[in-house]
Amino acid sequence: METNPFTLGFGKTPHTFISRTSEIQNVIEDFNSDLPASQSYLITGVRGSGKTVTMTAIANSLKEEGEWIIINLNPNRPLLETLVAKIYDQPDLQPLFIKAKFNLSLFGLGASFEKVAPVSDIEVALEKMLNQVKEIGKKVLVTIDEVTKSENIKIFTSSFQLLIREDLPIFLLMTGLYENIHELQNDSTLTFLYRAPRINLEPLDMVSIKNRYKEIFKIPASKAKRMAELTNGYSFAFQTLGYLCWKNREFLEDETALLPAYDDYLQSYVYQKLWTELSPQDRKVLSILSDEKLTKVKELREQLGFSSSMMSVYRDRLKRKGLIDVSSYGYVSLTLPRLNRYILDYEEL
Repeated sequence: METNPFTLGFGKTPHTFISRTSEIQNVIEDFNSDLPASQSYLITGVRGSGKTVTMTAIANSLKEEGEWIIINLNPNRPLLETLVAKIYDQPDLQPLFIKAKFNLSLFGLGASFEKVAPVSDIEVALEKMLNQVKEIGKKVLVTIDEVTKSENIKIFTSSFQLLIREDLPIFLLMTGLYENIHELQNDSTLTFLYRAPRINLEPLDMVSIKNRYKEIFKIPASKAKRMAELTNGYSFAFQTLGYLCWKNREFLEDETALLPAYDDYLQSYVYQKLWTELSPQDRKVLSILSDEKLTKVKELREQLGFSSSMMSVYRDRLKRKGLIDVSSYGYVSLTLPRLNRYILDYEEL
């Protein structure tokens, strides 16, 4: 039996996925320019929107060019220490550090050199290493997935800011949920992050989804279009629907049988966690929206008893979280497919 080209795993690049070519190319072109507009980008979006896949696509593309060294860091580990260790372990770089007699023995790296005092500060060690990287015309890209406002991240980004001031060839990509990225960017001690470009992942192109389903399942355009509509452009839904239909081809002909399974996967993998992370007031807004496909902003505001300014605050925040669509003037709707079903079922409990 052929391997299922779709996957339900978060963070893993699926066998088949729809690339966000424009966003990816913009970052690559900027990082490769002689005078980059920014040496850091933040990728944000709702859970399951493809943040990690997008970051990985950028990193892999740069890696293929030959002059980039890609370092993936775990946000829950000491970041500066791990970065120094991973740079030191690069086969192309280690001989340079030994030749330059970098004594990094205090960090458990390499050997100590007679009459060479060990480097005692991790930032100094990193700066020395990056100067060597610069001399051979290479660049370092650091990727950190699913960041939150932690002491680890604050220490690392503060050091990163100093390194780019020294014109060192280090670049940064981080992904995170909107609220976590927002909290980081509004930290008064991390001013450079406030200016870092943020890529908000919008829904995937529906035509691309339709064409991919049509190609993989060898189905008529009308059926592929209906499948695309069921995803609302949500990346995880594209994978989930494809995964289910690949496992059970009868689902392609029987939407009534498909939908309960589809709902169950969306709820188990995403919606239950998403719902518990929302504030009571956010839930109230979404609950009202779940009753209709399109809701007038004015009617929503009246039902909530909000002032116009308060309504704007909630509307903007939920939009940035990727949960509502405000593209139709004067109206608002839910963005995630069949989230309304989950909300209605939840409220019946």
